[in-house]
Amino acid sequence: MLLRQSTLAMAIAGLITLAPLAQAAEGDLARQLSDARQQGAIDTAFALNRHLDPFDIEVSVEDGVVTLKGAVENPAERELASELASSIEGVRQVDNQLQIDADLSPPVLEDQARIVTDKTLAQRFDDATLAATVRSRLLWNTNTEGLDIQVRAENGVVSLSGNAGTPAAKELAGELVTNTEGVREVHNHLSINTADSTSAEAQNAASDAAASISDAWITNKIKASYLYSRNLDALNIKVETREGFVRLSGTVLSNAEKRLAVETARTIRGVRGVDADALRISG
Repeated sequence: MLLRQSTLAMAIAGLITLAPLAQAAEGDLARQLSDARQQGAIDTAFALNRHLDPFDIEVSVEDGVVTLKGAVENPAERELASELASSIEGVRQVDNQLQIDADLSPPVLEDQARIVTDKTLAQRFDDATLAATVRSRLLWNTNTEGLDIQVRAENGVVSLSGNAGTPAAKELAGELVTNTEGVREVHNHLSINTADSTSAEAQNAASDAAASISDAWITNKIKASYLYSRNLDALNIKVETREGFVRLSGTVLSNAEKRLAVETARTIRGVRGVDADALRISG
């Protein structure tokens, strides 16, 4: 009797110890997703603002704290950047490190200025959207969601910086970006710090084990990944998920597309298996 009570007490103690770890892992993932959404929203807000659009402003977000770097022409624009960033839902604080450079905006004719602004606005909006898309794909992927990766897009050229942990993770991140619709070129500047790889893998494993990922979440992220892919027709692939197991059906154009569809689904967080028997190759 005493032995059974001791065993029960140890089991309860273990559950009490694991609960905070599970909650912490789930909280970390939620914060990463929130930070990515806020960064994309701020990038878009700056791109749509005619006063800030011409300037190269670097935005980063960590746990609701926004850091702004770069330069603007005058103090009014610097203050405007802070106000826009602060207006985004979930932002707790703005660290405005923007410098003032009165020589940033050379004088041009009014018509020229309007044309340049229109072109710049459209491109900056495309860049902000593309960067947000790439960040989302990296966050959804089992092998890259826990990594410290910064994404920058300019005219369809995407640059990755930060630490990948392992050569395999660096290569995978580059492949994910290359396969994203709208990307013309990838500059993979990710460093490899093997000392951090073990902790990154442990964080990913803890997140996968602890986070409550619904079947609907998995299905939506797979569909979105297909939509973002330059090599897959998302409209012709049906995705169903039950208890983490994914079933793909519909049609693709080749064996290569089928393999890509399966691999894309398999790497989404929370996926336990993929059945593609019903995914047919047309023609």
